Amino acid sequence: MSTSFAPSLSSLAAPLVAPHGVLRVAINLGNPVLAKLDATGEPSGISADLSRILADQLGVGIAWRIFKKADESVQCVRADEADIGFFAIDPVRGEGLHFSPPYVDIEGAYMVRSDSPLQSNEQVDQAGNRVTVGAGSAYDLFLTRHLKHAPIVRAPSSPAVVDVFMAQQLEVAAGVKQQLQADAQRLPGVRLLPGRFMVIHQAMGMPAQRSAQAREHLNAFVEDVKRSGWVAEAFVRHGIQGASVAPAGYPAHD
Repeated sequence: MSTSFAPSLSSLAAPLVAPHGVLRVAINLGNPVLAKLDATGEPSGISADLSRILADQLGVGIAWRIFKKADESVQCVRADEADIGFFAIDPVRGEGLHFSPPYVDIEGAYMVRSDSPLQSNEQVDQAGNRVTVGAGSAYDLFLTRHLKHAPIVRAPSSPAVVDVFMAQQLEVAAGVKQQLQADAQRLPGVRLLPGRFMVIHQAMGMPAQRSAQAREHLNAFVEDVKRSGWVAEAFVRHGIQGASVAPAGYPAHD
């Protein structure tokens, strides 16, 4: 389902949102719920689809900036080397970025071994529980603030978390619930703790120095794709579970 904006709004917004005449898009492949590469090497998933819809509305092409880690994507947009990116709303990342209202809420979960004594999320924060997480990910930022006793072991990227967890015989792996569920199905002797330890509000972002009009257009675009039902349809189209459409009315952040 495509979104619709008045042509005059799009023509006015294009030089504000994409001032170089092309929409430069930072795509982070670290979260498989949102983005990956297809068989041809082109970006696919909700992030890529949203980028194409926005570019169509603005009447411009797309130049992809593809990264394997969230913090690399953040730095690209913050430095105005991309016009938009897709980020978890987090106060640490907020400097130099404007976050739209969220379009997706994603659950974060813990994985342990089947014989682990841990039975709940509340039991994780103990000195003997080493928790591995993707370096610079939203989960890393959140757990760095909230874990007071459990040491954090940072994997090179979010997709590498379970490999590090297994190779180093760590006690806990933390990350995207859907990805951990998929890993649990392919690996023997592991399980997820019930529930979630956090919810990530996933938003679109642009450089903070962009005009108020550019920020307002991005905000309206995100609210429209939620309201139209497009995001919910994208979940079905991409076979996404473990995530939900973010509710309307969540504020944008500068």
